[in-house]
Amino acid sequence: MNRSDLRGVDFKLLVVFETLMQERSVSRAAERLFLGQPATSAALSRLRDVFGDPLLVRTGRQMVPTARAEQIYEQLQPALDAISNVLSSTSEFDPATSEAVFRVGFSDDIEFALLPALLKRLRTEAPGIVLVVRRADFHLMPQLLNTGEVTVAAGYARDLPANAKQKILRHSRARVLRADSRPGALTLDAYCERPHALVSFDGDLNGYVDDLLAEQGRKRRIVLAVPQFNSLASLLRDTDMVATVPDYAAEVLAAQGGLRVDELPLERPPSPLSMVWQSVYDNDPAERWLRSRIQMMFSDEEA
Repeated sequence: MNRSDLRGVDFKLLVVFETLMQERSVSRAAERLFLGQPATSAALSRLRDVFGDPLLVRTGRQMVPTARAEQIYEQLQPALDAISNVLSSTSEFDPATSEAVFRVGFSDDIEFALLPALLKRLRTEAPGIVLVVRRADFHLMPQLLNTGEVTVAAGYARDLPANAKQKILRHSRARVLRADSRPGALTLDAYCERPHALVSFDGDLNGYVDDLLAEQGRKRRIVLAVPQFNSLASLLRDTDMVATVPDYAAEVLAAQGGLRVDELPLERPPSPLSMVWQSVYDNDPAERWLRSRIQMMFSDEEA
């Protein structure tokens, strides 16, 4: 096919194909594209005619791509990224008048401790925009980015999609929260003896603290796990429980009153807190503005 033949190509079909490959479901792809399921099925039928291949074959409840579909998808993604970048670089963004919808992913600690300041800034500069926040811990972040359900995310990142970009916002240190007024910092012995509360989105009771303790032949006793940070302060008050949390979350929780912050009595290097985004939005003026505000409000002085 030469360049003149591209005049007969419906590029909307290529976007449908990309979404079908990501979702492996006609109904979910239709929902993401704001299309009816019959229209999405019709688009898939046209794509099969264009490429002369079934592309996606139903197996049980899932659509499984053919080898030809995988090959097309691998070549198509960077091409669509390039087209999107060209188009977005020619557009303008005025935050004061924009009514854009931004879809972001934040881990619970960031949503609790850092989002309020970001939201205040956004409401001042861009009162007409809509911010849709999805919960995105390091397990969920790669999938949310890969499927386009979020365009930018912040948290502890790993196993990111190949087309994702990443910027470290700060290096966080662990802090220990407790409600008692006993003088002095917690020793390691006292830390291990006290009952522990933790925030665990998926209910996992083992984390980096337990790995560090295990290296020294020690362990802690977890008596409470909750899925989010916003109730932690009230749960710790009037108890002998301690909780190990990121420093920025510890500051906000302690500011609510009744809690004190100690150093973690274990050696642990700071953890990088990152902002990640899809490369397709790298030059989009609206997304660049949003990323600049996230960096402004989430970064620390060292970063």
